[in-house]
Amino acid sequence: MSKAMKIAIVDDEKDMRQSISQWLALSGFDTETFASAEDALKGVNPDYPGIVVSDIKMPGMDGMQLLRKLKSLDSTLPVIMITGHGDVPMAVEAMRIGAFDFLEKPFNPDRMTELAKKATQARRLTLDNRALRRELSDGSALMNKLIGSSGPMVRLKEDILDLGQADGHVLIEGETGTGKTLVAHALHAVGARGSKKFVLLSCSAFDEDTLIRRLFGPVQEDEPIPAMEDARGGTLVLEDIEALSMVMQSRLLTAINEQGSPAETRIVAICNLQEQDKTCESVLRPDLFYRLAALRITVPPLRQRGEDILTLFTRLSEQFAEEYGCDAPEVSAQEAAQLLQAPWPGNVRQLINVAERAVLQSRRGTGTIASLLMTDTDDNKPTMTTEGKPLKEFVEAFEKMLIDNTMRRHKGSIVAVMDELCLPRRTLNEKMAKYGLQRSDYL
Repeated sequence: MSKAMKIAIVDDEKDMRQSISQWLALSGFDTETFASAEDALKGVNPDYPGIVVSDIKMPGMDGMQLLRKLKSLDSTLPVIMITGHGDVPMAVEAMRIGAFDFLEKPFNPDRMTELAKKATQARRLTLDNRALRRELSDGSALMNKLIGSSGPMVRLKEDILDLGQADGHVLIEGETGTGKTLVAHALHAVGARGSKKFVLLSCSAFDEDTLIRRLFGPVQEDEPIPAMEDARGGTLVLEDIEALSMVMQSRLLTAINEQGSPAETRIVAICNLQEQDKTCESVLRPDLFYRLAALRITVPPLRQRGEDILTLFTRLSEQFAEEYGCDAPEVSAQEAAQLLQAPWPGNVRQLINVAERAVLQSRRGTGTIASLLMTDTDDNKPTMTTEGKPLKEFVEAFEKMLIDNTMRRHKGSIVAVMDELCLPRRTLNEKMAKYGLQRSDYL
């Protein structure tokens, strides 16, 4: 569930502070009060998770001075000003400085709630975007999003770290839904260009004329800077590279050749072709293909990632359970086997959908994971992959998931886990070491 946004209420009059606080608290906000602007500045930082409501007329530092200080700390922080009768010109000046809005005393409490909702919505969007930008520039955070310890995922992470340090163009291949765009973000973030611009453009999202403008220019009014120019010095990611016409391929090859070596802009091409009779190499002109495929990464399909399937399902179901305010579903040994054996044609994207629907089913107390894996076959049975897995792999994957889930539920209490799973301490320690589970991760 999303956390309530804070509202800092600044007013030198105690009764006014308390009445505003009580009303906004009843409206679902988390309020805190300050008797002076000086006190408020001690409690409000640049990433303050909420908004500020301040009176204008206060002894010492007044509301206008506070507004200027807050805007110098964080120009996007919404500040609602409260004015006395006849102070409207001052309120207009506050709006010019950057106030979100103002209320004239005596004000309608419902109007206060309405303004607070609008301001906190704007603040939440700003903070979410800010957090996303930080995450996308943090290589370690992005690598952590590539969840899994299976052999294919270990090799993928090693490839990202190795190729991230290189400077040649990269071709990323893999089935739909495997996370190729996330890999492109990680490649950029862990490399020398991590602090430079990252630009993403889909080659299948526009008609050819529009794509030429979006990629090379000249752009029309209200269109963004051409991607080749915008990404200069950084990384340009071209999704669905297989959608380029021969004309576009020629233009792109010319642009790449004109960059010289080393390339001013690194190009990461993402190809979604995985058909037997059609590959990225077969649809691109050879000279362009070999320029883009100087370095290659193949993202493994989910069905080849073994125990990662259960790890991912557990993490995703926990996230959705928190979002929907309910408990995550318990996975039986049979259901674990079904998850491991499913072919996952939609890969991680499909697993995300199954995890969310499993949480919703569990909340209603109906349905099974098997029912979510059903296809439209005549016998109405879950489809299973034809790629055989040894019994030992199923047993170990389920065992790891069971210990992991139990440790999370008991917040790292070894004694509680031993009791629930009927395991002696030494056996539990050995199994945790075997599966790379650290008690500190659950505390």
